[in-house]
Amino acid sequence: MQKKDRRVGTVSRGIRCPIIREGDNLAEIVSQSVLEAAEIEGFEIADRDVISMTESIVARAQGNYITVDNIAEDVKNKLGGGTVGVIFPILSRNRFAICLRGIARGAKKIVLMLSYPSDEVGNQLVSLDQLDEAGVDPYTDVLTLEKYRSLFGENKHEFTGVDYVSYYGDLIREEGCEAEIIFANQAKQILPYADHILTCDIHTRKRTKRILMNAGAKVVLGLDDLMTAPIGNSGYNEAYGLLGSNKATESKVKLFPRACKDLVLDIQKIIAEKTGKHVEVMVYGDGAFKDPQGKIWELADPVVSPAYTDGLIGTPNELKLKYLADNDYKNLSGEELKNAIAESIRKKNANLVGNMASQGTTPRQLTDLIGSLCDLTSGSGDKGTPVVLVQGYFDNYAN
Repeated sequence: MQKKDRRVGTVSRGIRCPIIREGDNLAEIVSQSVLEAAEIEGFEIADRDVISMTESIVARAQGNYITVDNIAEDVKNKLGGGTVGVIFPILSRNRFAICLRGIARGAKKIVLMLSYPSDEVGNQLVSLDQLDEAGVDPYTDVLTLEKYRSLFGENKHEFTGVDYVSYYGDLIREEGCEAEIIFANQAKQILPYADHILTCDIHTRKRTKRILMNAGAKVVLGLDDLMTAPIGNSGYNEAYGLLGSNKATESKVKLFPRACKDLVLDIQKIIAEKTGKHVEVMVYGDGAFKDPQGKIWELADPVVSPAYTDGLIGTPNELKLKYLADNDYKNLSGEELKNAIAESIRKKNANLVGNMASQGTTPRQLTDLIGSLCDLTSGSGDKGTPVVLVQGYFDNYAN
């Protein structure tokens, strides 16, 4: 019987797992969950399938939690416990609010400098139209809270309904800490107010620290410099500190998972032993994509993937099929066109950088692309699929 052509390319499957608790053997649980899903749902594991798991279950299994008091103690020790300039935080109840509570608990006064019209990941304080109407230049103008209110009034977040200016100010004062709020976009504009600075930006933090130190700040730390070592029996993250953390309870924060390369290698080994197949494995957090409605960039984690097997290093090396069809083989059609394109793919160079036939393909890290796919597949709510199996990702038209 003649073998039929495949009609399916990449498939992303959410895999249901037990609720993970501290101390669980995650390598065994993840591997077993994938194998049981394959048996029950009737699919096979193949070479170069990708098994991905959320950073949340990894951190939970590690018990990588800290308290507000842990944050407060670290802030007081590292920033002196007096006036602290807290600049460029994102507007998030889940990501930053509880960290701010700990920061406030470790200081006497906080000068909170918010970027505007939106934060680093796109949460909007005011619209560009509002800035235009008010004649405000966000690149140069520093606004006091009073000036901000007189120009723009109260502005609630489109999706959460929270006025983060009031919310953050009240939160600071609830901790017995004095609060002053200003609005500016140049890091050194905090220096007339404070010389002990905590910069809370994520992807621009290295530049911000450099600018502040060069401008004369006495102490400059980032969120990645807090909770880099345990306080008592607390969790910690030596690489990212508070970056990538999430609210767990009203008094506890889950940190980004610590070094977990051994975990992905263990899962890869277990699957090989059970099936004879060589799979790739990764841990993923936020996907790297932007919401067109709210203009929010999803990536509040410091990286999409903190750990992955070596087969996921690099970027895609793909030809653009429509370019080949419209240019190189514009006079072909049907089976002849199909065979010509398949042959081009089989003979493509290992590195297509600069090749016109690859223009328009996505020049991003494999882990960022696959992690984004997995984040969308697993969701952030009650789907109950913290593990995602991606199959056929490395296939192409010639396979």
